[in-house]
Amino acid sequence: MIQIPGQGVSVTQIIQLMLAPAVMINACGLLILGINNKYSIVVNRVRLLNEEKRILTLKAGGRDFTYEEGVRLESIAHQLRELVFRVRLVRNAVLSYTAAVALFVLTSLLIAFDYFNQGLDLQALIIGAFLVGMIVVFTGVGFAFFETKKGYDIVKYEVAADE
Repeated sequence: MIQIPGQGVSVTQIIQLMLAPAVMINACGLLILGINNKYSIVVNRVRLLNEEKRILTLKAGGRDFTYEEGVRLESIAHQLRELVFRVRLVRNAVLSYTAAVALFVLTSLLIAFDYFNQGLDLQALIIGAFLVGMIVVFTGVGFAFFETKKGYDIVKYEVAADE
């Protein structure tokens, strides 16, 4: 192992310290990938419901809606409101995960900066950046949890509206 002169830490150990946050960066990347898939599905569902709403409205023309058409339009309006809220939750999860990646990159950079600038003691800042990153990941998981619950609630409503 190569030791840096005058230091009790080897280059390998410094690299290991800098790469520890990389594990969290990788984890956040996987979370972002999964939540972006949900985002695409929800946005597609919004587009489909809007198209169905337009078709129903055009089909009705100037006449009054039948009872079934009225129920369906109300169901679509309710689902669209809920889906817009759901998209907001997904957006917040993505922003949380992205902010966490930035904090983990900052942690790695601070570790390197702390190593090369012996006059400064950045350990509290390094630990703080890493812990805030973990809290932000947890916040993103919370948004993803509520988004999943909201998706289930929307499906339950749609099934109940058709009965």
